[in-house]
Amino acid sequence: MSSWRDNVRKVEPYTPGEQPKEEGVIKLNTNENPYPPSPKAMEAVSQIKNLRKYPDPAAVKLTEAIASYHGLSKEEVFVGVGSDDVLAIAFMTFFNSDKPVFFPDITYSFYPVWAELFEIPYEKKALDQEFKIRIKDYAGENGGVVFPNPNAPTGILMPLDEVEEILKGNQDVVVIVDEAYIDFGGTSALELTRKYENLLVVQTYSKSRSMAGLRIGYAMGNKDLIRAMNDVKYSYNSYTMNEPSILMGAAVLEDEEYFQETRKKIIDTREWFKEEMKGLGFTFPDSKANFLFASHEKFAAEELFEAAKEKKIYVRYFDQPRINDYLRITIGTKEEMEALLDFFREYFKEK
Repeated sequence: MSSWRDNVRKVEPYTPGEQPKEEGVIKLNTNENPYPPSPKAMEAVSQIKNLRKYPDPAAVKLTEAIASYHGLSKEEVFVGVGSDDVLAIAFMTFFNSDKPVFFPDITYSFYPVWAELFEIPYEKKALDQEFKIRIKDYAGENGGVVFPNPNAPTGILMPLDEVEEILKGNQDVVVIVDEAYIDFGGTSALELTRKYENLLVVQTYSKSRSMAGLRIGYAMGNKDLIRAMNDVKYSYNSYTMNEPSILMGAAVLEDEEYFQETRKKIIDTREWFKEEMKGLGFTFPDSKANFLFASHEKFAAEELFEAAKEKKIYVRYFDQPRINDYLRITIGTKEEMEALLDFFREYFKEK
C-alpha cells in the first residue's frame, strides 16, 4: 500500500551552514557580511506600501537599477531570490542535453544537488594539488560549464585570461561564472559577455552588499540568455521577488561610497588576518573572497571546529575527501577575528 514511495524523487540535499539561535555567538561559518547594509536600504522601507498586492513579476525597478549600475540594458539582467534561485533556473534553462555538465570537484556544493534534482548528467573535474582549476579539463565535449570565481570554499581567484580560455573552448554551450565573491578581489567576467554570447555571469547581494536576509541575486548576459531564463521563471513562479527586496535592492546601489567603505574593511581585515594565522601555524590558499580556507600543521580541522563551537565561535567544517582537514572561516569584524585568534592561541597553549 506504499507504492507511492516508488515515485518520490530522492536527492541528497544541500547542507547549509548552521544558524545558531543562542546569544553571544561569533558567527563565522556562512560568509555573511559583518556590517549592516547601506542606510539607504532602510530609508527605502518607507516606500513599501502595497504588501497586500503581488509584486511586479518583472521586478523592473530592481532590474533597471542593476542594469544601470553595470552599464547594461534591462534586457541583459535577470533577477531572482538569491543567486541560488538564479543558478537553479539557469540549470533548468541551459543544461538540457544528454552530455554532462562540467564543474570542479571542490566547489559550491549546491551544483551537484541541482544536477541530481533536475536529472542533469554531470562530471566533476578534479582541482589540482593547489586547489586550482585545470583549464584543459574543460576542453572535452560537454553540455555546459559552471564554476565559481573566486572559488568556494577555497577562495582562489582564476585570472580573467584563464576564464576566457575556458570560454574559447566551450562556445557551443552555456558557460556560467558564479561571482558571489568577486567584489572582494579580482575582475568580473562581465566584460567578456560582449565577446561571448554564451556567457552568463551570476552575482549576489548576500556577501558584499550585506543583504543575505533579503535574498537578491542576478544574472547578466546577452538578451537571448536572459529571455530564455525569464521564460522558464514565468513557467515556474512568476512572483519570485518580493516588494521589499525590489525597493531596498535598488536603493543600495545608490550608495557607492558606503559599499566601497565596507568592502575595503573586509579586505583589509582579511589581509591582516592572513598574517596572524600564518604566525599560528596555519596554511591556506591566497583567498580573494571574504573567507579563509585554512589548515593547521598540528591540529585536525574537526578538532578545532568542535573546540571553537564550545566557545560559541562558529566556523565551517566540511567532512569531505580532500578538504576534511580545512576550516572555512568567514571574515568578520576585526574584533571578531581577534576573538578567534585568541581562542586559537589559548587552545594551542593548553595542548
